[in-house]
Amino acid sequence: MNYEKLLDGMKRFGSNETDVCLHGLGLLPEHVHENVIIAPWWDPSLFPALGKASPVCDVGFTTIQCWDIETDKDPITFIRTGIGAPVLVDALLALGVTRCRKIIFIGAIGALSPDMGIGDIIIPEYSICGDGVSRYIAYDSLSGNDCFGKKAYPDAELTAALKNCTKEACSLHNVTWHTGRIFSIDTIFAQFAHIDEILSLGVNAIEMETAAAFLAGEVAGLKVTALFNVSDNTVANKSLVSGRSKEELDYRAFVRKELFPKIMLSAFSTELPSV
Repeated sequence: MNYEKLLDGMKRFGSNETDVCLHGLGLLPEHVHENVIIAPWWDPSLFPALGKASPVCDVGFTTIQCWDIETDKDPITFIRTGIGAPVLVDALLALGVTRCRKIIFIGAIGALSPDMGIGDIIIPEYSICGDGVSRYIAYDSLSGNDCFGKKAYPDAELTAALKNCTKEACSLHNVTWHTGRIFSIDTIFAQFAHIDEILSLGVNAIEMETAAAFLAGEVAGLKVTALFNVSDNTVANKSLVSGRSKEELDYRAFVRKELFPKIMLSAFSTELPSV
């Protein structure tokens, strides 16, 4: 799918690029910075080391929340979309009409490997589409093609920078990080009935947004990568509601609060060849 075709679809029914941004983000295009953090659920209060966060919104009807983050270097726009690929894709596509160029998606992820501990960091190598919204942006037509079950990839250059920054931070704090082969699903409740089939695809983690996010970033011409914190591990019987120790939860909170800001700030500061 061509991004201009998506925009033309909006313009055909009376919208312009400013409308697209206000509806998708609640912000005017000029209020979005080049570096953007997108999170389904987390907000800047979890990352005080990022910098001073100030809420920003140019309209009152959107459920998406945005903040300006003042850092020692370039400012960051922090966007909380809500959980699920559809709302995230609408927000990410809206970023295509702004000056945004680099996006780090952050969130919790479920591990599907016994080698992954609660609180460990995962950076995706790819994410397999198990969502529905990707079908609306993968091809020009809704019939004849299907991206379900296909791999979507993060931006190679931004991901390489993120991995280098993660490796450095983890080595200083004795934290474990992994390369993720992700399955992106639309449902938490129904996923467990399909876990064996999902595992047969060779994946080692599961979440709900990145396949669509990587595809939307490619369509909109944006560099998108992802940084995850393991919240649960199905194959180790450590679920979101039981099985996790206080020590594991404390480790997870430490990694998120202390390492995530350092990694993201360092990755955003890394000069990329084509940016």
